[in-house]
Amino acid sequence: MEVERASSESKASPVRNIFLVSSIAAGIQFGWALQLSLLTPYVQLLGIPHKWAAFIWLCGPISGMLVQPIVGYYSDRSTSRFGRRRPFIAAGAALVAAAVFLIGYAADFGHLSGDSLNKTSKPRAIVVFVVGFWILDVANNMLQGPCRAFLADLSANDQKRMRIANNLFSFFMAVGNVLGYTAGSLKKLYTILPFTHTKACDEYCANLKTCFFISIALLLTLTTLALTLVKEKTFSEPEVDSAEEVVKVPCFGEMVGAFKELKRPMRILLLVTCFNWIAWFPFLLFDTDWMGREVFGGDATAKGKLLDLYNVGVRTGALGLMLNSVVLGFTSLGVEHLARGVGGVKRFWAIANFLLAACLAMTVLVTKLAEKARNGHPVATTPPGGIKAGALALFAVLGVPQAVTYSIPFALASIFSSTSGAGQGLSLGVLNLSIVIPQMIVSVTSGPWDSLFGGGNLPAFVVGAIAAAISGILALTMLPSPPPDVNNSKSARPVITACH
Repeated sequence: MEVERASSESKASPVRNIFLVSSIAAGIQFGWALQLSLLTPYVQLLGIPHKWAAFIWLCGPISGMLVQPIVGYYSDRSTSRFGRRRPFIAAGAALVAAAVFLIGYAADFGHLSGDSLNKTSKPRAIVVFVVGFWILDVANNMLQGPCRAFLADLSANDQKRMRIANNLFSFFMAVGNVLGYTAGSLKKLYTILPFTHTKACDEYCANLKTCFFISIALLLTLTTLALTLVKEKTFSEPEVDSAEEVVKVPCFGEMVGAFKELKRPMRILLLVTCFNWIAWFPFLLFDTDWMGREVFGGDATAKGKLLDLYNVGVRTGALGLMLNSVVLGFTSLGVEHLARGVGGVKRFWAIANFLLAACLAMTVLVTKLAEKARNGHPVATTPPGGIKAGALALFAVLGVPQAVTYSIPFALASIFSSTSGAGQGLSLGVLNLSIVIPQMIVSVTSGPWDSLFGGGNLPAFVVGAIAAAISGILALTMLPSPPPDVNNSKSARPVITACH
């Protein structure tokens, strides 16, 4: 239950400190980009059956559902002499380094333990990979929640500063994407670290190792700089008057209570965010497959020309992701000004959702034009330049609503939690649930849903377009506007609860 507010005069931290903490997102997202671009082929290299691969990829949303709220809860109440957020960020970065090492050396450890190089399936390597992969997702969730909560703490309830902090975080996510996709596309990168190429690890595997080593170096460097140069005040629970009765509530009970006591602005924010991510995940999961299958007309299960077309389409999709990341980065820097120009962040989020819906709907048009172009050519060929340009333009334009998705919901969560007296860490962890639950729903249902309509990715994209439109309508009509910016000198102080 709530007790008196901590009595500390907090002022917004300088922008340079917010910049340093936000930069950690580049290291985090570098690793995520490598996961998206390199790990699926690596899974096949280790011989993991396709039917089990989907369960491995469910690790992300499952760990996000459990880890972020728990870490957020305890970081709100940490009384460590190193600060509330910094110990969790440091532990998360260290775990990422350990997990990436396990993933990169899974084939080598498996071979040392008895895996045969002549067999497709490498069971011991698979065990090492799965352990490392789960640790990686848990560690990433340990990092992201406290990082965003740290940014909210540094903003000290200054709403403009909170929005700038989340925009910078989104910008550095784009930087990490660009670096990750670029590193993943370099086929001879392993030559700078030749020891990565071993009997059990071919060139592709060695490239993955090298990329992950670069990822570790970047993340640890940025984290060390941020945690060394940006100090955090030690947090201590305020003394409670002896006449007051403090009820000790179990931590999970406290978190369940947090859901029941969510204020209306936060509940609407969770609903809008949920539909927003139902719209995003079909495209994020199947964007390069859409390029290879629907736009280029290839087939990943075939041989010869159709397989070549599919691979060319996937590489073209990777180029689209690069363009998307560049637009994401530039838009992130301008979110504050763009939102002000259209009448506020809530209206800007609604417009971005309508743009997302339009882009997802346009995938149907691009697909039909590509099919029509193929019908006139009995021999499989790449689509005309105009169709490829149209598909790449969709990737690029989607960087605009993606920048909004990566910044505005988190800024609003920080603002709403500040005005309601809730803890930043737990509030951002609760917001994460409205992201991971849609991811699980889409991961489990998109395959059967697409099969009902003859396969392909368009049915899931159409559902995404509808969800984006619903999210835009809800944001425009139901989502409360954040309160006006207030003078930081009178900002509220954080509320804590007595929970053991």
